Amino acid sequence: MNTPSDAGGRARALRRAPWSGRAGYGFVAAYVVLLLAFGVVPTVYAIYFAFTDTDARFTGFSNFTAAAADFRFTSAVGHVALYLVIWLVALVVLVVGLALVLHRLTASAVSRSLRFLYYIPGALAGAASAMVWLFMLDPTVSPAGFLLRAAGLDTFGRVIEPGHLAVLLALIAFWTGAGGWIVVMYGALNNISSDVIEAARIDGAGPWQIARHIQIPLLRKWIVYMVILAFAAGTQLFVEPQLLSQASNGVAGRDYSLNQLSYDFAFQNNNVNTAAAISVELLVVGLVVAGLFVARSGFFDAD
Repeated sequence: MNTPSDAGGRARALRRAPWSGRAGYGFVAAYVVLLLAFGVVPTVYAIYFAFTDTDARFTGFSNFTAAAADFRFTSAVGHVALYLVIWLVALVVLVVGLALVLHRLTASAVSRSLRFLYYIPGALAGAASAMVWLFMLDPTVSPAGFLLRAAGLDTFGRVIEPGHLAVLLALIAFWTGAGGWIVVMYGALNNISSDVIEAARIDGAGPWQIARHIQIPLLRKWIVYMVILAFAAGTQLFVEPQLLSQASNGVAGRDYSLNQLSYDFAFQNNNVNTAAAISVELLVVGLVVAGLFVARSGFFDAD
């Protein structure tokens, strides 16, 4: 039998329920506003420019073909592709490997110290990290200058020759961004049930078997998420090669990446429409690759 107090409690719960839902909308609203202002609106604006000319007339794909016909476009695509291969392979292998090693040291002060040290470079913005590496790559002032000179790289210009840039930029990107992902992977490893790990040990599995057959498969979605974001950031490569170009008086080249080429079209050639076309191409490539990774990895499947 329902008492008046039970009925009153249900009534109060019903009155509170809508507000609990609205609180969630309130938290999301600020993000949605920023997403629209700095994500959706600029994207729509770029698409508009990519398909029109300076007189706002529709031009179809002419801006895209003009960008592709530029003599610098193919080499820029090759540079970014090579950089992405080096960067993504190093990111996946080393981040997952280091996270597994740290997880094995979880009870020691060494693990806590290393997690802190790995995360410090991530506190630097892209421009700041590039400035640090300008100092590190100059054999005359770098604390590692003796290693550079031993490798036959006795001047800053020789260090940042175009043939070396893909490796150097991947090194800078890894130094800046890998620490945060190591911390993320470490947290994901902590969420794996200890009962599963203990059962594997009882069955005779060693650290390598546990990592290969249990931990890495359970990290799959986190690894996919990392690769999607790293790929998107890698295709937008701009700050590091641009600063290297300015510091070397053009030795590194101001059109090494597609974003640099887009910047050059917009601000050197006063051709915003072709610059927008390159930006839209990068957006499409990022969305397609992200879609493929999500579809093939079962990213949203329930575990």
